[in-house]
Parts: sequence; structure tokens; C-alpha cells
Amino acid sequence: MAITKQYLKSKPICKVTFSVPAKEASTVSVAGEFNEWNTEATVLKKLKNGTFKGTLNLPKDQKFEFKYVVDGEWTNETEADGYQWNDFAAAENSILVL
Repeated sequence: MAITKQYLKSKPICKVTFSVPAKEASTVSVAGEFNEWNTEATVLKKLKNGTFKGTLNLPKDQKFEFKYVVDGEWTNETEADGYQWNDFAAAENSILVL
């Protein structure tokens, strides 16, 4: 798994690309504070090599909790900027710092 960040000079935006290698999976999405934890709002596209990929424009100077949903199973980003305990989920969420 990987996250790449590209900051735009002309706008206070960061293009965040999420990449999840999951050849056996049929669906992968990313859910977090930036899309109100909607598992259907940000569905990643499956590439020929089996990696799921998608890009979001997010406001910079922000911090977001998020997780991936791989075939219905919630999972953290291994290369996240950090992890934070969430009482509602009773688990740690990945942190994205922009």
C-alpha cells in the first residue's frame, strides 16, 4: 500500500493518490473523514497489475482519519502518517497529514 502527495502551487489543495495492491480483491474503496466514512464515495479503480488506485483533491494543512475497505473488510494503510484510536470504531484508524 502506498500514498503519494502532490501539492498544487496555485491552490491550497493536495492531490492524494491511494494505491492498494490487492490482486484477489474485487472491490477496494477508501473511507474517511474527507468523505463522511462513505464506503461507496471513493471506489478505487483496479489496474491490470492488480493494484487499486484513485486520487482525491484534499485541502492542505489538514489531518484526516481514514481506512481502506477491501471486499468489505476494513484495513489500515501500512505507510500512513500515523495512527489514532477511534472510540466509535473501537480500533485504530490511519492518519493522513497534509
